[in-house]
Amino acid sequence: MKIAISDFKEKAKFLLEKIKANKKRTFPVPEIEEFMKSINCISLKASSTAKTDITIVVHDLRTNQQPTLGFSIKSQLGSPSTLLNAGKTTNFIYKIIGKIDEAEIERINSMMVKRGQKESADLRGRVNSIYLNNCELNFFKPERQIFSNNLILIDSKLPEILSQIVYEFYSSDKSSVVDLVENTATRNPLEFDISNEHKFYEYKIKRFLTDIALGMMPSKVWSGQYDATGGYLIVKKNGDVLCYHIYNRNEFEDYLFNNTKLDTASSSKHVFGSIYEENEELYFNLNLQIRFIK
Repeated sequence: MKIAISDFKEKAKFLLEKIKANKKRTFPVPEIEEFMKSINCISLKASSTAKTDITIVVHDLRTNQQPTLGFSIKSQLGSPSTLLNAGKTTNFIYKIIGKIDEAEIERINSMMVKRGQKESADLRGRVNSIYLNNCELNFFKPERQIFSNNLILIDSKLPEILSQIVYEFYSSDKSSVVDLVENTATRNPLEFDISNEHKFYEYKIKRFLTDIALGMMPSKVWSGQYDATGGYLIVKKNGDVLCYHIYNRNEFEDYLFNNTKLDTASSSKHVFGSIYEENEELYFNLNLQIRFIK
């Protein structure tokens, strides 16, 4: 069966207008559902275990080849999408250096902040209170060993670097990856030799973001093999589609680096943000979630 390109264009324009007009997260569009059935498209969403949303045969004029490549799709039509989803898999454990009595621990763990009509854990307030008790948060380890080993596979210093960036997020008013990396690089907690202005932190975080975007998942053993072998397709708010191809790696890395931020996930769901005791030592977990800015 052959279907004219004009039919796809017409249906795409129709769907775009429906999405813009509807404020709900999910809603039916019967006309599009019928069209999808006619082209044997039975699923809108890729598996949560895969980074590839669409497979495309690319006619590459530079190499005169026609590779079949997988692309991840990110849309700007709704709420900003996540690059790295939160979970207990992305928790970082910090050891509290110093003493805090039980009453103070209870007070810190009960600190809440109101956002709109809801209350949530005051994570920045809790971190600040730990320091006001003349204590420090020293990185101990990622909560899950698979995620830790995945990070080490990418770069042996990555767990420590990310722990510093996560700490920077929860102890300051900065959230963009650019700002957090810049602040961390200025402090240089890993004591890299920056006498010649090597951008250690920026380079390693760009590599991390790229591996997250194209294949690595915190809960699965990372082999280094990309799933989304083509790159990213970005659907803009006006319906235009941008392609960041892995061939243009520098542009792709810059896009991820300049357009992502750390975000606060549910502390109750992912079990972080409270002081707890193990083997007579005090610990505090912080969570890593990365979201696109727009």
